[in-house]
Amino acid sequence: MPMHAWVLDGGFGTEHLRWTKCEIPVPAAGQILVRLHAVSVNYRDVLIVEGSYNPRLSMPRILGSDGAGEVIAVGPDVDRFRVGDRVIGCFMQKWADGPLTDTAARSTLGADRDGTFAQYVLLEQAGAVPLPEDWDYASAATLPCAALTAWNALISGECRPGKTVLLLGTGGVSIFGLQLAKAMGARVLLLSGQEHKRERAAQLGADATANYHTLPDWDRWVREQTEGQGADIVLEVGGAGTLERSLRAVRRGGYIALIGVLAGRGTIDPMPILMKAVRLQGIFVGSRKMFEDMLAFLQQHRLRPVIDRRFPLPELPAALEAMRRGIHFGKIVLDIIPGVPG
Repeated sequence: MPMHAWVLDGGFGTEHLRWTKCEIPVPAAGQILVRLHAVSVNYRDVLIVEGSYNPRLSMPRILGSDGAGEVIAVGPDVDRFRVGDRVIGCFMQKWADGPLTDTAARSTLGADRDGTFAQYVLLEQAGAVPLPEDWDYASAATLPCAALTAWNALISGECRPGKTVLLLGTGGVSIFGLQLAKAMGARVLLLSGQEHKRERAAQLGADATANYHTLPDWDRWVREQTEGQGADIVLEVGGAGTLERSLRAVRRGGYIALIGVLAGRGTIDPMPILMKAVRLQGIFVGSRKMFEDMLAFLQQHRLRPVIDRRFPLPELPAALEAMRRGIHFGKIVLDIIPGVPG
């Protein structure tokens, strides 16, 4: 039985991204088949299509890493879920708990294995979490990458009352970071190049915001906001293009979570890391156990994601272009309409 999916095949670039028919997969032992209702877009998807995320990507590949839906079939030995359960897929299908391993890191949806930009997806039973009853599919679909990345970064940075968190931009990770950090009792400083986004961030609880276009030396602004000390925690989504300034903005002995490369790659002088005793840590999303802990926290604090734009799944190229241009605030969701291939 066929399904429709977005497949990258024959090379990189949007010209090789095709909305096509393929066979619905059959769950093997320990696997579940999920009919997806909503998926969300991450900047990672843009990088994969461009070829800069993994130049050796195995093709053809169904893209997409975030999604939520309903279990419609289970393979042998499945005991965590049954047909009819509502679930959210995990970004890494083989990272249940503990430290990140090579096996876990090579089990990502939409790159190492077929992903969620499709009507159906095959998941490991250990690579999914139950969807809370009071969550809709669209909200749940935003969580696997952006929310869990922000959660992992803040927990690793020991975010708590009295801490100051610096956020760069207003994409999915940064807005989840804002919501989570405020719920943890921290003070939040946020940078954005657009005034209307600064206003929205303030409405969500940002304590102070600045425009990095009109204030290019924003590291000084951060130090001014912290009585010369610098931020305790920085969620660094820019990469080499902003890391040098983040190192100036973080306090001595502070923590920088290296998350993305939105501002490009390059070389960095390691001396500030040494001289300021900064803890610089790469954050590669998180485990299923972290996901479960985050869901419990979101429920406790009644937090819901900010969904800025929604597209039907057949309009993925338009969603990717919106992501690439950075015109969104929070998350971009793709709705999957049953029986409508587009």
